[in-house]
Amino acid sequence: MSITVGSIVEGVVTGITNFGAFIELPDKVTGLVHISEVADAYVKDVRDYLKEQDHVKVKVIHVDEKGKIGLSIKQANPSPHVNRERRQPTVSFEDKMAKFIKDSDERQLDYRRATESKRGGRGSGRY
Repeated sequence: MSITVGSIVEGVVTGITNFGAFIELPDKVTGLVHISEVADAYVKDVRDYLKEQDHVKVKVIHVDEKGKIGLSIKQANPSPHVNRERRQPTVSFEDKMAKFIKDSDERQLDYRRATESKRGGRGSGRY
């Protein structure tokens, strides 16, 4: 089985370091899961998520010319709350800005009405 970028394979954790975990893939090939690719959440210590001899599903994210293999656990097991294909906002910036301005104008109008009623309203002078 050849290791190609984008493929999802199963492997075994063979070592854990401060910067990631080494995974033995099929055909006795070893790759590295960097600490930033272990989980969607912030990972302070890889040992909180993995231990040696764990069987994990990983995605091959790069293979360099020296044969080093970069792997990702979080891309192989996407969170159900994050849709990685649709990172684009569903509402445009202009629409968000228009809504903000409208809401801001309404709040200012409410504030002006409240302060004018406390002062006696327009036209009531205290001369």
